[in-house]
Amino acid sequence: MQQTTTDVLVVGSGIAGCAAALAAARDGAEVTLATKATEPEDASSWWAQGGIAVSREHPDVFREDIITASDGEADPDAVETLVENANDAVEDVLLETLGIEFDTTDESAKAADTGEQGFAYAQEAAHDEPRILHVNASTGRHILPPLLDHLQDHERVTIAQDTAALELVTHEGLVHGAILERDGEFAPCFAGATVLATGGIGSLYPRTTNPEGATGDGIAMAALAGADVEDMEYVQFHPTAYAGDESGDTFLLSEAVRGEGALLRNAEGERFMPDYHEDAELAPRDVVARAVQEQIDETGEVTLDVSPLDFADEFPDLAHKCEEYGVDWADGIPVAPAEHFLCGGIAVDDRGRASLDHLFAVGECSRTGVHGANRLASTSLLEGLVWGLRAGETAAEADEPEVVEAPDLLDSDPPLADNFARDKFVRLRRVMGEYVGLSRNRDDLGRAQGVLRRLKGEVDAYTRTRTSRGLYELRSATVVALLISRAASENPESKGCHYLEPPAAAAEADAADGD
Repeated sequence: MQQTTTDVLVVGSGIAGCAAALAAARDGAEVTLATKATEPEDASSWWAQGGIAVSREHPDVFREDIITASDGEADPDAVETLVENANDAVEDVLLETLGIEFDTTDESAKAADTGEQGFAYAQEAAHDEPRILHVNASTGRHILPPLLDHLQDHERVTIAQDTAALELVTHEGLVHGAILERDGEFAPCFAGATVLATGGIGSLYPRTTNPEGATGDGIAMAALAGADVEDMEYVQFHPTAYAGDESGDTFLLSEAVRGEGALLRNAEGERFMPDYHEDAELAPRDVVARAVQEQIDETGEVTLDVSPLDFADEFPDLAHKCEEYGVDWADGIPVAPAEHFLCGGIAVDDRGRASLDHLFAVGECSRTGVHGANRLASTSLLEGLVWGLRAGETAAEADEPEVVEAPDLLDSDPPLADNFARDKFVRLRRVMGEYVGLSRNRDDLGRAQGVLRRLKGEVDAYTRTRTSRGLYELRSATVVALLISRAASENPESKGCHYLEPPAAAAEADAADGD
């Protein structure tokens, strides 16, 4: 693999990375888009079901919904940036540039609704009104391929598929690109600006809605280089992932299904969400996820009852998915929480700039401040689009790429056994699932950190003399797992998706007081 230079290096090919590449190229920069993906479905954005939220004519209501869902932890300035730019970003990229055909209402609904362009806006949990543009229940797969095709045809964009970033190239406090790997070979790509858009962390948990390869690479590389990370304790679990496969293989059942009237029932057939929150099935995700898990623990199962709606007609893609898994949705779909989204990440400003010069981060690997302690449904695609465009525009203004001394990654020792990384990942996922999951306590967090520190020590020893994608992904996962467990142990307050179980003594006292 040869050393290369580029004006802007973007790492990751979800909507955030693609938006950054598009904006930078529009402004005249030569862009290299490096992605581990070989197909669009390898990116988290492809799997986005619900859709992309917009402000419509009520930005104030949208702003309030985001902050409420965040458990009051969202940065108001970041929320303002998202809401102010939402409609224009969607109009520019998705409608005018790509011509995405979002679902529309039928003629009778158009007559009854003033309906901007007749879009069939959906409503999801914690949204005060319908504001979500969607294509069936598989919006991501209808957005990402045409966006990638558009970039593929752009004269100033080079897409490097099946290419991983292993480590950032830094010199005197500046980021000058990254070491890229493809087919076992690696070399530096020097860039005037580097944009990390590496997606989520689902591979750290036993059950996740993320695609394979979501190992937190960008966060780990940035943290190891000295960039600030924030809000790592806020790991969101989606309450309704298919629960029937013991292997951990699952698929997401969009919140839009509950928005259309589906109900959650326990093993006894009882609807339980009204007992947990006034918004019942449309309560914030963290509330629903913990309620679902509690009912599974108490009764053995929770199912999503889709009988109140015409499931096959309204959600044909999900109906087909159920058929693939042998699920008869008429009997209720077994569901359970699964890791879904990291609300924290690399700390960035309103242009996606990280604390290290010439480094940007966008999408799920970034912490913009929009999500606070809990993400509002269907805001991830929007955040990636808005911050991707803003970061790309700013990155295009960076200085010319400078060739500096790159890290010397050694590969002198024999390769490790094929099952080495796999076995270590099994250990890591078990620790994260048991100790740093939906509910946490201080003792378990301490146990997790002990195991994770030992695991990281083992991995670091091997990376000193071996360089491979699998080994570096394992290193990224252990670094991010430690960041999450440390942040969780340092935050004594339950907020949003960071939920601390009360100490046993206090819980017993509360129970006694209630008798």
